[in-house]
Amino acid sequence: MYPIVLLGLITTFVLNIFDWDTNKLYFKMVQFDNYAVAFTAVIIVIAFLWFIMAEGFFKEESNQTDYFALVLFSLVGAVIMVSYSNMAMLFLGIEILSIPMYILAGSNKTDISSNEAAFKYLIMGAFATGFLLFGIALIYGATGSFDLSGIAAAVTNGRAISSIFYVGVLLMLVGMAFKVSAAPFHFWAPDVYQGAPTVITAFMATIVKTAAFAAFLRLFSATFMSVSGTWMHVVWIMAALTLLVGNITAVMQSSTKRMLAYSSVAHAGYMLLALLAGNSYSNNAILFYAAAYSVGSIATFSIVNMITKSKGTDTVDSFNGLGKSNPLLAVVMTIALLSLAGIPPTAGFFAKYYIFTSAFVAGNVALVLIAIIASLIGVYYYFRIIIAMFFKHSSDETIAVESNHKLLLIVIAIAIIALGLMPDCIISLL
Repeated sequence: MYPIVLLGLITTFVLNIFDWDTNKLYFKMVQFDNYAVAFTAVIIVIAFLWFIMAEGFFKEESNQTDYFALVLFSLVGAVIMVSYSNMAMLFLGIEILSIPMYILAGSNKTDISSNEAAFKYLIMGAFATGFLLFGIALIYGATGSFDLSGIAAAVTNGRAISSIFYVGVLLMLVGMAFKVSAAPFHFWAPDVYQGAPTVITAFMATIVKTAAFAAFLRLFSATFMSVSGTWMHVVWIMAALTLLVGNITAVMQSSTKRMLAYSSVAHAGYMLLALLAGNSYSNNAILFYAAAYSVGSIATFSIVNMITKSKGTDTVDSFNGLGKSNPLLAVVMTIALLSLAGIPPTAGFFAKYYIFTSAFVAGNVALVLIAIIASLIGVYYYFRIIIAMFFKHSSDETIAVESNHKLLLIVIAIAIIALGLMPDCIISLL
């Protein structure tokens, strides 16, 4: 089953590329323009890397086909979320993505933290869906359409729009903010990320977040941009809160998974900057940022998973002496953390550069300054792990790493450096 899944992803990637520049619209529900094709390609590549990372997780389970089915259903939901052209498809994409994730978060049935994670994820997801559906209903009531182009036309044709439309936009903003774990709607993320199995956390932090932001950007930058005065100030405050709360709270964590969870919240704040910009840089900036962040996160969560299995804990101290006991893990972890921190010449540096540029061009200078300060705070807690690996002593023996995981980590490290040296290969796509 496992080789079939990998072969299926490769085939899907190739078929997806054939849709480049075709701008196909299916039943006025799903539109495969270059935006959708590019984000789908990123999602498939990250999913391929994730499946290699998670091979051991699937081997440990007797009902492998159930897990494969749940993950693949989530991937289908992610593809719908990046390509929808109708509000009904947005809702279906979110639910197809989310429902399997609720189950996977609680898949470690003997662990009370995993059960708690699934329960919290389900309850918070249900609340977010409620806000989203209420917003969709109000927007439909005001415009008479679920179609994105129909809604945009109704707003821009000059006729008076009912006030319930603006309420609907704000309710949808709240619902999408829950999905991307933006403050102050982020409080579910740390507990869910920490309690879920590490490989599932990696899936949530990469593929789920990428799909959610692609959906967020498609909805607000294209359809609701003409009423940006309704939501821009709210998103501005949300972005500033997300950047500061995510980074400051991450500093206080001793658990690496929980620290990476708050880091994920902070990265949502950076991507909100591009949403606020609403210019020609936005799509490219979020695409590149999602790719760079996802690749780095796959590496970090893969190594955290190995450390946790070997030492039974995921604290920062569990990385002590890793540079001597296992140089490969330490070097790849360092490259990934430098990328997440935005240090050149890694992919993360240019990811933040493009995000900050798009926000600066749009006139959000104050928010860029807040983001720079937040990035400096992020450097501190990422370097805590690097210092533990190379400057602290540990008597632990070498951690066994399977050959396929070694190859995965080497490929990811090369990809992070390559994207940092040649960012145009992605940034010029859209």
